[in-house]
Amino acid sequence: MSLFDKINQDIKQAMLNKDHERLEALRAIKAAFLLARTEKGEKTLSEEKELSIIQKLAKQRLDSATIYKENNRADLYEVEMAQAKVIQTYLPESLSDEALKTYLTELIGKVGATSMKDMGKIMVTATKELAGKADGSHISAMVKELLG
Repeated sequence: MSLFDKINQDIKQAMLNKDHERLEALRAIKAAFLLARTEKGEKTLSEEKELSIIQKLAKQRLDSATIYKENNRADLYEVEMAQAKVIQTYLPESLSDEALKTYLTELIGKVGATSMKDMGKIMVTATKELAGKADGSHISAMVKELLG
């Protein structure tokens, strides 16, 4: 079953359970999926693209929550955090720093990267293979540390 189908099933369940917070977050995911599909004119999205969309939505919610907290808007902060938690349940478990470092060290050896000039090669492969498991900025920082 695709992630899109799973989201649709979970929307139905959230409607039956009258879980409005969960329903709102799931509808946001479905809307983002439909928008991505119509932009490209595709019938389905790849699993990588679906994970990328979900990761982006989660990051948006967390960023918004941070802004609301800084501006003492606890009511809006709670809504964003609740939605972020729902969205994050559809992401694979994040890699630990140690696991990420091990993966990147092996990738650097495999690609034969020796300096920061080779960072692009590493980033292309790493972001594709680690979609949903690690944030791009975190991968980038770790690659800089390893190559620097």
